Amino acid sequence: MKKKMNEFNYEELEAATQNFSSSCLIGKGSHGYVYKGILRDGKLVVAIKRQSLGLQKLEDSSKLDNEVCILSSLPQSQYLINLLGTSHDSAENKALVMEHMPNGTLHELLHSASMPPAWPNRAQTAIQIARALQFLHESKPLIVHRDVKPANILFDSAWNAKLADFGLAVIMEDDSPSQPAGTIGYLDPCYTTPCKLSTKADVFSFGVVLLEIISCTRAIDVSRVPASIVDWAMLLIKEQRMLDICDKRITMPRYMEGTIWRMLTIAARCVSLEEDHRPSIGDIINDMENTTIERVRFPIWINVVQSLTLLRRRRKMGPNRCTTTTSTTTSAITCAVQETNGHAAISGKKLLVREILADTT
Repeated sequence: MKKKMNEFNYEELEAATQNFSSSCLIGKGSHGYVYKGILRDGKLVVAIKRQSLGLQKLEDSSKLDNEVCILSSLPQSQYLINLLGTSHDSAENKALVMEHMPNGTLHELLHSASMPPAWPNRAQTAIQIARALQFLHESKPLIVHRDVKPANILFDSAWNAKLADFGLAVIMEDDSPSQPAGTIGYLDPCYTTPCKLSTKADVFSFGVVLLEIISCTRAIDVSRVPASIVDWAMLLIKEQRMLDICDKRITMPRYMEGTIWRMLTIAARCVSLEEDHRPSIGDIINDMENTTIERVRFPIWINVVQSLTLLRRRRKMGPNRCTTTTSTTTSAITCAVQETNGHAAISGKKLLVREILADTT
């Protein structure tokens, strides 16, 4: 069932973007420009996408039309960018009004940010991207995105990742075949003819994005030998040289090593030149979620242990050296994380404070 699209007044969009001023420009691609706009007396912040000038001259609105067709055919998902409505000027040049994603793109975060993302955040982002693809691949009819890359992955105010830019997306039951399309570096090498298109093309692109998330190197880098991130990383994965792939700007916590290694092995399967060897997106999610810890609870657990260790040391110093009065307690604390062979997992076991003190001293 198609979603009902709001029709926005084009003059209102012009006013909201200062007549599509460069000062409001927040994104640029081969298919169009994206501007930040403020509507409804400042109560609604949106992203407004319109055709590039080149496509306007060619009167080619096919990419924007396709984006409307795809997004309006899907129920709303927390993992996909939300299309709020459309508009057009007197010359029938179309504009799309989307939800605004204030924290930019994954590409900017990986390659332009002064502070690299923490390792648990990278794992969470990878799972959210996989969830977006699962939503598309399990929809009826099935949809293949065809342009999965960091520049098309946006972050909302809470740093949740959403998949955007459906200009190249294809509804698989459509009888009219589409010529192979995508972005060099992320494009499946097996996708050479229209009949070769399948969900495995998105899986390949997802594998490249995984490698980029972990390494913070670009998909194609001519200063690197080999220039392709796939060729470069696969050599290191085969040699079990995980640390040589990982972003060296930020230390990896020991409890994340198993998770990141698992992500690398998943990426290696995704970029296999044999399509049949690539996992489905559902299998990828199951695999990743089984090896990914909750990013908040583990640091809290560390703080609890550190505090209790300090308390025990103070008690050992005796009443003359410590002014804090404490009493023995048997309060139960739920253990958030346990490690096994480098893998972190959630544990529901309850430990007594006195047991924790014994273990930490």
